[in-house]
Amino acid sequence: MCSRGRAAGVTLIELVVFIVVMGIALVAMMLLFSQFTRASVDPLIRKQALAIASTLLEEVQLQPFTFCDPGDVNVHTATGSPGGGCAVDEVVGVEGGETRHADPRFDNVSDFDGFAMPAGGIRTINDPTPIAALADYSVSVSVAQIAPGELGVAVADVSDALRIVVSATHQPTNTTVSLQGYRLRYAPNSP
Repeated sequence: MCSRGRAAGVTLIELVVFIVVMGIALVAMMLLFSQFTRASVDPLIRKQALAIASTLLEEVQLQPFTFCDPGDVNVHTATGSPGGGCAVDEVVGVEGGETRHADPRFDNVSDFDGFAMPAGGIRTINDPTPIAALADYSVSVSVAQIAPGELGVAVADVSDALRIVVSATHQPTNTTVSLQGYRLRYAPNSP
């Protein structure tokens, strides 16, 4: 008598189940790969927005912070503002038609309040030509006096410090990077 053993192999049902499971796994892997590919562009966009914002923040922070407009003849002797001896008090905002790109130029930190470069208009300080590679980015600046206690007891007089906020946005992805910095009036009579 001949004994029949079980044949080795797979049945049609097992093969179909295997194909379905592998198909689901492949679809899941493709979705995951798609998400990683889409997200891999974001670090580059964020890094460029950060570079734009940090460069402009540094430019603003390096400007003088005085009681008088730096063009005022009393800028070195003024003792305060208002009424501290300035012919032209320095206030938050632009005075005298100053701009970043042409004469008369911004000459104080507070002149940058409300400054913006729209998408397609990012420029260096010395070149009026927009940078084509940055056409998808815009940037804006806000300058304001600090709130009482914002910097602790180190700055007792809120008129001696300004908060600067620079926001750079990549328009197609609506990715925004905002940086905040401060400018202290540590030498009030020195422009």
